[in-house]
Amino acid sequence: MENKENTYKEPVKGTDEELWFVASAADDTHRFDAEAAYERFRQRTGIEERVHRSSMRWFFYAAAVVALLVIVSVASYYQGGKQVESSFADIVVEAPIGSKTKMTLPDGTEVWLNAGSRMVYSQGFGMTDRRLEFEGEGFFEVQRNADLPFAIHTRELDVTVLGTKFNFRNYADDETVTVDLLEGKVALDNHLQDMETRYLAPSEKMVLDKATGDMEIVTAEAERAKVWTDDVLLFDEELLPEIARSLERVYDVQIVISNPTLETARFYGRFDRQKQSIYDILNILSSTGRMQYEIKGDVVVLK
Repeated sequence: MENKENTYKEPVKGTDEELWFVASAADDTHRFDAEAAYERFRQRTGIEERVHRSSMRWFFYAAAVVALLVIVSVASYYQGGKQVESSFADIVVEAPIGSKTKMTLPDGTEVWLNAGSRMVYSQGFGMTDRRLEFEGEGFFEVQRNADLPFAIHTRELDVTVLGTKFNFRNYADDETVTVDLLEGKVALDNHLQDMETRYLAPSEKMVLDKATGDMEIVTAEAERAKVWTDDVLLFDEELLPEIARSLERVYDVQIVISNPTLETARFYGRFDRQKQSIYDILNILSSTGRMQYEIKGDVVVLK
């Protein structure tokens, strides 16, 4: 009987393709341990270590890409926000001579603008700040926001609040700037004199003299300062030139004082602009015997 030799070829070592199984030479009674065989294969080839290193390289690469994307995204968002902010246009709101206007700002603040008033604020108002420029007279009911103070800027004075109700008056031809506080608290920064910030409490009034820069805070009936929002004209011992300027704005007329002695005359009166015309008011003022008036074309002359 011809003897047949068992044939067995050694696997080629050093390649990932090396077979990891072994054959028993002759004794089939020996049990084949597949797990032990695979372990020997892994140790010889180092395949798991290479796979692990490869996986780690891919992990760090992916993490770096994600981090870079996050950085780029944040930088783009920040830069984009700055570009958007710088591109905001100014919004101008005016109350024409002879009328008044009421509006609500983007932050919920309600504003009444008296005749001849002008307000300028950014299109981004309420996003990064609540700052506006103002000229004229306005009554403000400011929506509270502790993170973004509400600020009114003028050449003579800055008014800063969190959430209040106040009346602010600063027409270009006024000799004084006035702030009457109904509720809350306001900070006042005088640009005409070097002084510390002053504060108003409810039922107080601030008067700033534009000529000297002197600032005075007095107790006042602050509610009276806002009666104009209800179409009431209240003159409380005011100088006639101030009364004339108010009548010019409210009734869209031109008034000239020809008698120099009237420059220091003071009058008291309460009028309803919806029911009383400019002539009704002039007749009442004339009835005091302290002045007269006449109409010359489109001009009212006080004498």
